[in-house]
Amino acid sequence: MNKDLTHGPVMRSMLLFAVPMILGNLLQQCYNVADTLIVGQFLGKNALAAVGSSFSLMTFLTSILLGLCMGSGALFSIRFGQRDEAGLRESIRASFALIAAAAVLLNILAFACLDFIQVFLRVPEEVWGSMREYLAVIFCGITASFLYNYFASFLRAVGNSVVPLLFLAVSAAGNILLDLWFVLGLKRGVAGAAEATVIAQYISGVGIAVYALARCPQLQAIYCRSPLRWRCIREVAGFSVLTCVQQSVMNLGILMVQGLVNSFGPTVMAAFAAAVKIDAFAYMPVQDFGNAFSTFIAQNYGAKQANRIRAGLKGAVLASMGFCVVISGLVWAFARPLMALFVEAEETEIILEGIRYLRIEGAFYCGIGCLFLLYGLYRALGKPGMSVVLTVISLGTRVVLAYALSAVPAFGVCGIWWSVPIGWFLADMTGILYYAAYGKRMLSWVE
Repeated sequence: MNKDLTHGPVMRSMLLFAVPMILGNLLQQCYNVADTLIVGQFLGKNALAAVGSSFSLMTFLTSILLGLCMGSGALFSIRFGQRDEAGLRESIRASFALIAAAAVLLNILAFACLDFIQVFLRVPEEVWGSMREYLAVIFCGITASFLYNYFASFLRAVGNSVVPLLFLAVSAAGNILLDLWFVLGLKRGVAGAAEATVIAQYISGVGIAVYALARCPQLQAIYCRSPLRWRCIREVAGFSVLTCVQQSVMNLGILMVQGLVNSFGPTVMAAFAAAVKIDAFAYMPVQDFGNAFSTFIAQNYGAKQANRIRAGLKGAVLASMGFCVVISGLVWAFARPLMALFVEAEETEIILEGIRYLRIEGAFYCGIGCLFLLYGLYRALGKPGMSVVLTVISLGTRVVLAYALSAVPAFGVCGIWWSVPIGWFLADMTGILYYAAYGKRMLSWVE
């Protein structure tokens, strides 16, 4: 089921590869969305605020592992495009050791710092009890997140985006069923919602690991104990660590904004918790398209196919912007019924604040769509440091403006919402101008 993206119609190849990735990550969002929806409808406002704040924290923690896996995946794609089997196997060995060690360390730190989280995120006392209960369970899923993201990144790097989708489909369905059973049937509260999510994560993580190890002979390199070359370790670290920094900075900025949101109390927390899930679902397809685009570019970069790279870039921009225009219109038009999925009708303040968030963010999805393509492009061309720069610009602007504007009475919490699209567009302009100045030089290796 592996797919060589260096041959065949450019847009058709890219889209067929991207669709399973899009569907897969939409299913992955179901993990926390199922918790949020069920908790919001049946356990009340404070429980919804607790699960929503936990989502921002877990997104930050898993982004560290996701970034490491994505960076390694870009290197895997280049080696696959070069038909360098020995180099691919050595990269697999080095990356697995690096990321497995990071996962163990991250799990230890998460539990050790559990009680510091209330202070860092400025969580109100009435919310903290439920949030701590949820986090104490959900942290147990960090290892499962490592397993899924590592093996899914490898499979996607060699052109197989279908199998990761299948494992996510099974676990997402299981998560929803377990959520209903644990929360409504067993009355386990927010802890039950977390338990359901962790079990579902292990279904996908262990399942895809067993499949990949059995079906992909290159992965047998993980068991090899011969010494690794320093050059290989440095190369893997260069791709993985910089992509990890990019993902971590992005989500650390979001986490800092979460702390600011929490300072406005449970009503704004609950509105943000629901609206950010809708937001994530809305632009998740274009984020995954950016990752698929990155794999396409990386394989063709390894195969020295400059014309396919340029054709893929043009087609990806048109497809991404077209999707963003459509989804912006839909989110604007259906903001109220979308909020009503997560919040009871009588919670009018929460619904109104969520609508305001969605109509500000939703009008500018073209900004985030362009940014995801730029992240994928620079990662694939061996310039992951540029992705870090764009992330710092985007999130740095967002954090600074969020704190500055929200302190002005005329803006208040609305200033937090406006800071996001401003950050997107500043980063877009930087990335586009950099490519205009240095794009030919970056592609000179393939010509």
